Amino acid sequence: MTTTERHRWPGIESRTILVTGATGFIGVRLVRRLAALGCTLVAMVRPTSDRTLLTGIPGLRVAVADLDTGAGVHAAIDGVDTVVHLAGQVKARRPSAFRRGNTDSTGRLVAAVADADPLPRLVLCSSLAAAGPSDPGRPRDESTPVAPVSEYGRSKLAAEEIARAARVPTVVLRPTIVYGPGDHDFLPSFLPMARLGTQLRPTRPEREYSFVHVDDLCAALIAAVVRGETLPPDGGDAGVYLISDGQVYGWSDFCRELATAIGRPRPRFVPVPGPLVHATGWLCDLSPVRRGPALTMNRDRAHEIRQLAWTCATDRARADLDFTPAYRLPDGLASAVAWYRGQGLLP
Repeated sequence: MTTTERHRWPGIESRTILVTGATGFIGVRLVRRLAALGCTLVAMVRPTSDRTLLTGIPGLRVAVADLDTGAGVHAAIDGVDTVVHLAGQVKARRPSAFRRGNTDSTGRLVAAVADADPLPRLVLCSSLAAAGPSDPGRPRDESTPVAPVSEYGRSKLAAEEIARAARVPTVVLRPTIVYGPGDHDFLPSFLPMARLGTQLRPTRPEREYSFVHVDDLCAALIAAVVRGETLPPDGGDAGVYLISDGQVYGWSDFCRELATAIGRPRPRFVPVPGPLVHATGWLCDLSPVRRGPALTMNRDRAHEIRQLAWTCATDRARADLDFTPAYRLPDGLASAVAWYRGQGLLP
């Protein structure tokens, strides 16, 4: 661990930290970074999880547990002083899957944390979707009343409230769109069209978004392990932190920066009317295929896409967590594209 990092996160090397969702996009990146900082680490994984990406991480102990049933969760938490909860359901065919994968599973984890003695600190990675969209030109902050517009967002907000009600010392991070090396969902869904020089764009007005690079989110999660307020039991917005790079980008800006990152000219935009987005979501939900992986597009996702702005301010995270993003969108996309090329996923 460098002197700079020791000063930035004092005492982090003495922590014993359990990470749920450790085999996922964010989880693998976080576990590797924590291992480099000298933490004692436990990765909670499902019995069926592919642990290939965790191979070779020094000092990592794997705890097999199932948040869907609660099996093994108490044993996994035994002896840890911090739990970073990343596991969750991002895509689902039915609303009930979001409740099971985000709300109910978090309830089982929180119950196990509440039974531990002494109580571990819980760092809960939620989502901007739990707060809801912002108004154009007015990024959301933590005091803006929550108004989730999707089943995914409602399930994440309900998970936060479970932790609050249990009086477990909890810090909640609500990141916006996360991208970067290791992302197999968000950026890859736009790369084929970027290579062709075309991108879809909802009809005017221009949609506004905030983004956060996965390494910056990991830095915020690590900071929340050692500092930051926790949720008060009687409500209020204390203990909640919005996480982004602090900038606002138009959808066209994102598409142009992505084209630049892969070495393509500025894209041609194909306008997509809002009703067509909504109808596509309905058609995906009505698909007769009920097995296999969930579709990226559905009614829930369509409702999020139709919102005019998903932006947030990061003043509180800067003040309380000393959160200073290292990546703006151009550099962040360049790092992601370099990773895709290194993996043979881009020419």
